[in-house]
Amino acid sequence: MKASTSASTSAPVSHKAPLPPSANRASRIAPHSHIKGLGLNAEGRAITDTAAGGFVGQETAREACGIIVDLVKSRKFSGRALLLVGAPGTGKTALALAVSHELGSKVPFCPMVGSEVYSTEVKKTEVLAESFRRAIGLRIKETKEVYEGELTEMTPAESENPLSGYGKTISHVIIGLKSVKGTKQLRLDPSIYEAIMKEKIVVGDVIYIENSGAVKRVGRSDAYASSYDLESETYVPLPKGEVHKRKELVQDVTLGDLDAANARPQGGQDIMSVMGSLVKSGRTEVTEKLRREVNKVVKGYVDQGVAEVVPGVVFIDEVHMLDLECFTYLNALLESPMAPTVILATNRGRAHVRGTPDLVAPHGIPVDLLDRCMIVKTEPYTKDEVAKVLQLRATIEGLKLGDGVLDKLASEGERSSLRYSLQLLAPASILASINDRSEISLEDVGEMNELFLDAKTSAAMIGEYEKV
Repeated sequence: MKASTSASTSAPVSHKAPLPPSANRASRIAPHSHIKGLGLNAEGRAITDTAAGGFVGQETAREACGIIVDLVKSRKFSGRALLLVGAPGTGKTALALAVSHELGSKVPFCPMVGSEVYSTEVKKTEVLAESFRRAIGLRIKETKEVYEGELTEMTPAESENPLSGYGKTISHVIIGLKSVKGTKQLRLDPSIYEAIMKEKIVVGDVIYIENSGAVKRVGRSDAYASSYDLESETYVPLPKGEVHKRKELVQDVTLGDLDAANARPQGGQDIMSVMGSLVKSGRTEVTEKLRREVNKVVKGYVDQGVAEVVPGVVFIDEVHMLDLECFTYLNALLESPMAPTVILATNRGRAHVRGTPDLVAPHGIPVDLLDRCMIVKTEPYTKDEVAKVLQLRATIEGLKLGDGVLDKLASEGERSSLRYSLQLLAPASILASINDRSEISLEDVGEMNELFLDAKTSAAMIGEYEKV
């Protein structure tokens, strides 16, 4: 440890009373935070009576993706890609995320949009290569002496700044950690306090501190778990055993992390710095030579049994935006021995292949790459399915819907799109709160339709203006 520690089982703690999660860390509700998996039964059939895995509808597509998951797990999907085709708002991104969840909770998921490759600073193929590297995980196991527990106290101590007569500086920090078998109060170096602040750790989080001074947030204590998970938060139980222990630590990084760490070497005892010391330093950019050297070191870790490679998922939405150069490079990446699972998505039929003068191909993808793809179609949502998704999102976001509101929004979703009806929920709730109502009413939805337009109505209106 970088500072001296003092143990005490009865020392007073200054912040015993934990604050609610909302007071410490702002909750973020992601668009697909309700997706936990494909929602299939043991036979691989889609569960339709409930929103299994957070999924509603798309039974055929979910079952097809379930087969893809089985192929990936049995290592029979190498050199191929999954292509999701369907209209906007039919669940293509949700399906890709669900496949990632089915492969494992620690599997890297790297989403991108086809148009992201067009940059004035980085080559198009480099953007694709970085995405693939970020989707390949490395799980490293090490045994270390650590202090682990729920953070019950964090009190920084200030002293006069020795460099000047003005201001104060942090001299040390007192933290309290609690486990199943007791508590311990630690007096730590100010660098530990800086690491805690950098990780945005607050009272109530479960953390561990290594002897090297590295601080890791494991998750939020399950004592703070509410009935609905409003963000991508991980709740963990109180650690077993003593606060001070020898523990086998599992660190998850990606090849992209290691590439960046070696391109911009940094001091320290964390795994990235250790890996960086094994590879020639002083790099300013990620080159193919550096990647080969990183791969060599990773292979050594794997051969020693210290680490294992965890192939993740690369999701490229609007894949028709890629050009011929990118498609050619994508073919080569699929043949890589450490390639992740590749999922592509498009909403185009026959389209022009970018980077060619007049080549038109199905979905705007060259035939040689299209032949590598297993294609799954998504269907437009029915009114009942839209209503189920709306009710699910309203429950997750803690919104109350008045009489007739769900049916009205479902009708709007069927007429325009599911995304449009979902987008009306949050502003309608704001309007309801302005009018001192605890639930969204039909009046709020009607006003939202006056303030905002769906894509079909907007396009039709502009089309009428163009005729004038």
